[in-house]
Amino acid sequence: MPLIDIPASLGVVDASALALTGATHYAESVNRVAGVYVQRGSGEESLVAIRSPVLTGAGACGAFLAAEDGLAIRPVGFCNANDLFEVNTEQARGIELYRGPGPAIYGASAVHGILNVRTPAVAQLPRIGIGLEGGPYDYRRARLALGAQRGSRGFGAYGIATHDGGFRASSGYDEGKLNLLFDDTAMAGGLLRVRAAGTVLNQETAGYVRGFEAYRDRSLVRSNDDPEAFRNAWSTRGSAIWSREPCEECNDELHVIARRSQMRFLQHFLLGKPLEENAQTSLLAGASLGRPLSAHWHWRAGLDAEYSQSALRESQALPTTDGSPAANAIRPAGLHYDYRVKGATAGGYATLALRPDERWTIEGALRVEATRYDYDNRMLAGNTDDHGVPCGANGCLYSRPADRRDEFDNVAPKLDVMYAPAAGQRLYLSWSRGFRPPEQTELYRLQRQQDIADLGAEELQGGELGWRGEATHYTWSIAAFALEKRHLIVRDSSGFNVNGGRTTHRGFEYELSWQPSPAWHLAAAGSVAWHRYAFSAAIEGGETIRNGNDIDTAPRNLHALRIGWSPRAAITAELEVLDVGRYWLDASNTHAYAGHTLLNLRASWAPAPQWRLSLRALNLADTAYADRADFAFGQYRYFPGRARAAFVEVEYRVAP
Repeated sequence: MPLIDIPASLGVVDASALALTGATHYAESVNRVAGVYVQRGSGEESLVAIRSPVLTGAGACGAFLAAEDGLAIRPVGFCNANDLFEVNTEQARGIELYRGPGPAIYGASAVHGILNVRTPAVAQLPRIGIGLEGGPYDYRRARLALGAQRGSRGFGAYGIATHDGGFRASSGYDEGKLNLLFDDTAMAGGLLRVRAAGTVLNQETAGYVRGFEAYRDRSLVRSNDDPEAFRNAWSTRGSAIWSREPCEECNDELHVIARRSQMRFLQHFLLGKPLEENAQTSLLAGASLGRPLSAHWHWRAGLDAEYSQSALRESQALPTTDGSPAANAIRPAGLHYDYRVKGATAGGYATLALRPDERWTIEGALRVEATRYDYDNRMLAGNTDDHGVPCGANGCLYSRPADRRDEFDNVAPKLDVMYAPAAGQRLYLSWSRGFRPPEQTELYRLQRQQDIADLGAEELQGGELGWRGEATHYTWSIAAFALEKRHLIVRDSSGFNVNGGRTTHRGFEYELSWQPSPAWHLAAAGSVAWHRYAFSAAIEGGETIRNGNDIDTAPRNLHALRIGWSPRAAITAELEVLDVGRYWLDASNTHAYAGHTLLNLRASWAPAPQWRLSLRALNLADTAYADRADFAFGQYRYFPGRARAAFVEVEYRVAP
């Protein structure tokens, strides 16, 4: 379906934009889209905001659905804030970003937004493509792509290998990604797409620099107070999607994906620096069918089911010494958590669309979904140490529930109305609800005296009004939204996980593009938004949330401007300005980060059809800034941004 006919805020970073961006981290690509703000952590780590604050904590990643070709890359209840490093965004056909609750075909986690990575078709791959890139701090990257077509069948592969020495001490990483493809355009009257993917990441991790505006001290920026921190992970996926269109406006689809991932990382941001080891194996399968009922009515329905087995283990090698005596005493060495969870989710959806004439489309949708967790505790229940010894009168910090089963049922309705006031223009009004069951860590990695987390699903609902259009030299997309999140899961002043919160999200987003001549192109994207607490409560860490305060790490202003220049087909250049507005660092709205503006320059030159030379100069003005700012434990903390850096790539490519 053409983008203009989708009644939702959907931003797309297409293949040409991905090639020009040449991102060293996927944040550089997706932050081009209105309402999207990904904060880069150390190495390949990240925190995400899509029409939301930058969310943190155990359930933060559950508010966003990470998908590849429309299929979630992680099972329900077992996401990770950094799980997008498991996807080859660098060589994708495109990245789609839905803002707000997603379409009915998606269930859990399609709350604040969806980030969907599209793999290329075999026919879009070169016969052979090789790229070599270099940059500062021993940065090296190699790309490879191969494709072969035999009649209706095609076989392909592409991959990338990266070494980054890191601009901070002990912060380098090595990463590899490989994708295998098989396409058959004549399989049982439809298209069969088979995909396999594998990734591996071995990373040294740098922690925060501390002190007010510490990111401005260039010597401090290069330091790392956590040289022992690391993150090692691998993942693999295999999927198959078969689809066909047997008649006009008919569409059938079958899909299946199997997933496996493992991760080990040192939680350097916690006292005692415990080690977490987690893993999951999961299978998702589904089917959908769409047919016209008449000249004006159309329906679509689908079913899907998922099964998963996951595990988490947290341990600490040495006694805690980096906190106060009281804080150290409740954090014993040894095993903290060791559990397994069997998860099962089943869902179904139905949509009914009415097109009374060429100008109007009205569509209603409903999704029903049920999730069950079977939790198996592999060690002593309670909040003792791993030998059953209490940590004093107040007990240990770590609390382990006894074996249990938890079930969550959710209903997500959606209504869209679209009107075409003129050729090339669409007005739309949309109302929807998104949900996420509690993450397994919110239910089973408890603290202090909490032995049961009686939690329900978070829900986000609300509407948006949008206007989208396209003409010969310009396009535009404008949307205003109002959303409310209910049953927010927070950790209260006793350290208990509870459904104790409500937040509101209001704002305005825009994406504008203008091409005044064949050689010049201007594009702007941004948002002005108010993300606020709609409740008052004392929470963990001595903070107090007050009704009406801004949510921390929620910039009111996010804007991007790009000026493109292409005097002929062989030359492309782009100057990009990214502006991140001021935001609060705590719930009390007493400490703030001033924001920053970055300037990036990218250019490519093709001296011959098979060759391309690219230059990317990031942070051209050498601005001192923070990728992430925070205030906790009584001090300012920052992930400092990288100083001016230039990357050069040489690519050889033989067309298919």
